[in-house]
Amino acid sequence: MEKLVVNAEKRSTIGKKVSVLRREGKLPGVIYGHKFETVSILMDQKEASRVLNQATSSSIVSVNLEGKEIATLVRERQKDYLRNSYLHIDFQAVSLTEKIRANVNIELTGIAPAVKDFSGVVVEGLNSIEVEALPVDLPERFIIDISVLKEIGDSIFVKDIPVSSKVEVLTPGDEMVILVTSPEAEEVVIEEGAEGAEPEIIEKGKKEEE
Repeated sequence: MEKLVVNAEKRSTIGKKVSVLRREGKLPGVIYGHKFETVSILMDQKEASRVLNQATSSSIVSVNLEGKEIATLVRERQKDYLRNSYLHIDFQAVSLTEKIRANVNIELTGIAPAVKDFSGVVVEGLNSIEVEALPVDLPERFIIDISVLKEIGDSIFVKDIPVSSKVEVLTPGDEMVILVTSPEAEEVVIEEGAEGAEPEIIEKGKKEEE
């Protein structure tokens, strides 16, 4: 993957005045980290978005801050989903010689015979795995081939994912990543999930009213 670089300048404008900068095509952000003095930054919206759309949660993004490159991870992306544009980006400065923790996304590939031959339903348990490694050793993503799922009930756990010896997996190995279940079992899971979610939705509404 090509090196990801975002050009930035220091930002003094804060608070409500930042919205003016956004209308001018600018994207505000902040860089923070261990042994790093927090600095507010400003980027070009189009240029930064092009780079950020390629970056995963474990990608090293070099922020070129007025001529000085800072190795970072993208920790938070605030986004306006109606306009499909970024509002604010949080970067964490990292040392290339110190191990860090990061969540690495899971990407599925292939076709599960259990789905094709037995009308099974793929249930995803996790969409990312927490690991610890040097920044340069962080995998961009874990690609999982689900063609090994041949029967209803077949599954893949965290411990089944091949990982480099340079990477320590922090997510428990017995956590399920993928499971193939029958359509009938999937319907039961959906119904139970819907019933269990109702009180949470009501509580959320109360908090918003408060």
